[in-house]
Amino acid sequence: MISKKRKIAPSILASEFGNIGNAICSIEQVGGDWIHLDVMDGVFVPPITFGAQMIRSIRKLTELTLDVHLMTVKPSNHLETFVEAGTDRFTFHIEAEVHSHRLISRINDLGISSGIAIVPSTPVSAIEDLLDIVDQVLVMTVNPGWGGQAMIAKTLEKVRKLRKLRLEGGGSFLICIDGGFNLENSHEIWDAGVDVAVMGSAFFGAENPKELLDRCRSR
Repeated sequence: MISKKRKIAPSILASEFGNIGNAICSIEQVGGDWIHLDVMDGVFVPPITFGAQMIRSIRKLTELTLDVHLMTVKPSNHLETFVEAGTDRFTFHIEAEVHSHRLISRINDLGISSGIAIVPSTPVSAIEDLLDIVDQVLVMTVNPGWGGQAMIAKTLEKVRKLRKLRLEGGGSFLICIDGGFNLENSHEIWDAGVDVAVMGSAFFGAENPKELLDRCRSR
């Protein structure tokens, strides 16, 4: 069942890593829905961020949904480790996993939510055969690897296509976007059919993050 609520998932990538505990408290206190965690391996994308140990530490600090986004090669090698660490939602890239159907089935069998992500250059057609078994689709609205980028407007065409496929019975997945979400473009993003928006720099750079989330959801 798809929630009608517009969910916003602040991304830890944009926080101050020396004060992760404070960042988690801030997300909870101002009404963040999920905590988004970008795991990068320095191969699939150039930067290296963190791994399952960080997930495990954050799990001890919060009961919020931990939405883990693997920007790594061979994501299937890490599934069980991340589940044991406390991951609630495990999203991997179609571009990084040949046996995507098998991996989604494994994720589902482990009792957590499965997600498939596509970079800006990957069409929706690449994942159509997976939409009936996956719990969420993450459309990258920037090229992955760094925060603070402007949204690539054309990527919202993929969101509209996914919404159309879902309405036609192509699955019951959530539609998520990651990259460049802010107050100014929030109306356009929700209107396209997004259910969950990841917010990084805009959230952690806000003077009043609670007001920001409230205004973004109401646009």
